[in-house]
Amino acid sequence: MLGSGGPSASEAPGLGTDRGEAVIRTIRVLGAALGAFIGLGLAAAGDGLFAGVSYGGFILAAWTISWMIVGFALLPYLTIVPATWLVRRVQELSTAEFVASVLGLFVGLVLGLLLSLPLAQVQGPLGTWLPLGISLFLGLGMMGLTVAKRFDLIAAAEGAGLVRRPGADADGDAGDPRIVVDTSVLIDGRIAEIVESGFIYGTLVIPRFVLDELQHIADSSDTLRRNRGRRGLEILARMQRDTRTPVEVAEEDVPDIAEVDAKLVELAKRRSRVVLTNDFNLNRVAELQGVRVMNINSLANAVKPAVLPGEELRVKVIQEGKEAGQGVGFLDDGTMIVVEGGARLIDRDVDVSVTRVLQTVAGRMIFGQPRQD
Repeated sequence: MLGSGGPSASEAPGLGTDRGEAVIRTIRVLGAALGAFIGLGLAAAGDGLFAGVSYGGFILAAWTISWMIVGFALLPYLTIVPATWLVRRVQELSTAEFVASVLGLFVGLVLGLLLSLPLAQVQGPLGTWLPLGISLFLGLGMMGLTVAKRFDLIAAAEGAGLVRRPGADADGDAGDPRIVVDTSVLIDGRIAEIVESGFIYGTLVIPRFVLDELQHIADSSDTLRRNRGRRGLEILARMQRDTRTPVEVAEEDVPDIAEVDAKLVELAKRRSRVVLTNDFNLNRVAELQGVRVMNINSLANAVKPAVLPGEELRVKVIQEGKEAGQGVGFLDDGTMIVVEGGARLIDRDVDVSVTRVLQTVAGRMIFGQPRQD
């Protein structure tokens, strides 16, 4: 705003402080000169704006000085501020977004030019303004459309053999997928066994800010949090020793975003659009933004053996259930079994006949009755 002291040197794109201040001063001087020319031009219009007016020379001088002040104050906001905004917006674009926007603008302008040829033949003002409006509409519209559909366009170009992802080998095969890893996965620990089993194909990318968060947890004064953080660091070291699945520590950051989960999603969008996590909230946020999620909990539920009503299982009842008379036991994979009438069978191994299976957000629950001998 004008009352806040004007644009600072940092608002001059790509310039240092001293040089930026010099550029701003130069633009202000040019603005004052431009304002003086505009004021004198307006005063000289027609027979003279102040011709025949008492004290015309004094009024003309005040008029000119006023225009100089306006030019001095406003010209930076008409040049530096818009240019800085444009440069920053362009810098925030990824390479794919920038290329897609340029190509879309070019295609839109070409289409606008082709449509403008017949429209220019229209008589009257429409013949002048219609071609310009059509060109602007198609140019900006195609630019927005190509940016929105950039990933589909890249996939189509890859399928046609026109482009190849970075990391592709000489035969044109795509490089290994790069999977961005969440802090919760390292703390959970199951990822180490999954990596050692060979089911993870590609490179696991550990962002530097995830390591910083893990280190912060490991340095916590709370004993439980400290142990969880140290476990995460141990799991990461264990995975780095396993040569079957490469682990990369990425220095890339997203400084404009403070929250770690949002940083992960943005980094995944720049990389291979894959996040490895077991955080339910991060799972939902990533899916809404078009990022594929590999959820450890979903994998664990998927590999559990199927159990159908009528099958028989042997389980040890270890505690009472929520309802009166119920007992609770667990299978080797952690699946909970609720045994009707099992409260009297605590600390005993019981043959149970499955009556129903309930799938919940937290996992699968099995209900059964003790087998009658």
